[in-house]
Amino acid sequence: MSSGASFYLTTPIFYPSDVPHIGHGYTEVAADVLTRWHRQAGDDTWLLTGTDEHGQKMLRTATANDMTPGEWADKLVQSSWLPLLDTLDIANDDFIRTTQERHETSAQAFLQKLYDDGFIYTGDYEGFYCVGCEEYKQSSELVEGTGPFEGQRVCAIHSKPVELLHERNYFFRMSEFQGRLLALYEERPDFVQPESARNEVVSFVKQGLADLSISRSSFDWGIQVPWDPSHVVYVWFDALLNYITAVGYGRDDEQFARRWPGIQLVGKDILRFHAVIWPAMLMAAGLEVPKHVFAHGWLLVGGEKMSKSKLTGIAPTQITDVFGSDAFRYYFMRAITFGQDGSFSWEDLSARYQAELANGFGNLASRVLAMVARYFEGRVPEPGGYEAADEAIQRTVAAAAQDADAAIERFAINEALGAVWTIVEELNGYITEQAPWVLAKDPARRERLGTVLYTATEGLRALAVLLSPVIPQATAKLWTALGAEPQLGPLAEQRIRAAGEWGQLPAGATVGALVALFPRIEQEIGASA
Repeated sequence: MSSGASFYLTTPIFYPSDVPHIGHGYTEVAADVLTRWHRQAGDDTWLLTGTDEHGQKMLRTATANDMTPGEWADKLVQSSWLPLLDTLDIANDDFIRTTQERHETSAQAFLQKLYDDGFIYTGDYEGFYCVGCEEYKQSSELVEGTGPFEGQRVCAIHSKPVELLHERNYFFRMSEFQGRLLALYEERPDFVQPESARNEVVSFVKQGLADLSISRSSFDWGIQVPWDPSHVVYVWFDALLNYITAVGYGRDDEQFARRWPGIQLVGKDILRFHAVIWPAMLMAAGLEVPKHVFAHGWLLVGGEKMSKSKLTGIAPTQITDVFGSDAFRYYFMRAITFGQDGSFSWEDLSARYQAELANGFGNLASRVLAMVARYFEGRVPEPGGYEAADEAIQRTVAAAAQDADAAIERFAINEALGAVWTIVEELNGYITEQAPWVLAKDPARRERLGTVLYTATEGLRALAVLLSPVIPQATAKLWTALGAEPQLGPLAEQRIRAAGEWGQLPAGATVGALVALFPRIEQEIGASA
């Protein structure tokens, strides 16, 4: 199924200095839905995620826990970050750790090339450094501290004091790329998305770019600078390279040519690194810049960005243990406009679970299959002549498949789900109007009953395919219950862009019983769940 266009998608690599919260889960699920969709469309798809394990924050966190940074990273990756992928059904193709040899040697080769080509020089640097961001801050990015930090300048993001550092470092000549970057944003307006993110990046670069300090000599937890082992590579310069080292840069030219350039999904707080520093690094190395950099918004809880330090972090398992992984995936993809900030609340999750998943989709599927079992001995009936109401459903299904695919192309996952959900709503209305239970009482209307139940069952077939990237567990159960696999093959092999073509489920397919896809949630839920 990998004959189509290349679709290589990366998530940010996450800092395993702490355990993941639902904000990390949101990013992973969005990336997974996009890649599952493209994989099922027949595109040559690759999903990369991973962890960013160097830098001062990791060193300090490990030391505070009486471990080496390597031991701390191993512990967190094994106990929290890899399990997150299982918890949320993430079908990633690779997981990179920046402490892996494949990354370190390729990153050093990249750095050496920039040094040999004159893009790196030695200089002195003094500035305010935020360890939480692992970034030097401009004065405009600092605010007055409150509480215990009153009278100090603190980072606007972390609300913690910054440190004044003075170091002799290696610098990357980033200032030379201002013109080329502005030309890139102009020529490819969709390079940075959404529009609000692009505008922010353009205005930032127009103010002028300073050269970037890319090494540290005050600590040793990092990749050694190849020509000067007394320095380690600045953690962001090292981390950004994962997107190319994972797909063979400097090691496997064929794999690299097949995958790169990719599409980069990032949180808006790390947009500048990915839309300014990263393309400049690639330009300096003579490599292609990404196809797109898409910045999604923040997840807000009680109006605040989720944060471990502010104790607003919610573990994904707090949701999945109650509602299941499909509901987590559906809720965050449906309830939030991708690219904008979105609020999470237990009440909204619970309401959508009940109304949309349990009553809307789950109940529809179980009712239709129960009627096929009752009225046609569990075999999908042969449709007779189609009437206007049936043809309207066929048009809805065709339009939903087309609209959803177009929405996925522009990263509008919530719009894609909205398009697919029109099938759920229309089918529920259709069944109420056609009243198969009334038709079943009249032997003269047997053919009409068959047409109605074929229409509803074939609608479910389309729904199973179109929703499988979002709710893989429920759709797998539905596919089995539809008796579709012996007729059409595995669900994962159904071409998603052809899902709207009518009449794929053959009459005579044997349907099975369907367990409740979204069982009723009895327990009280809330922040203490």
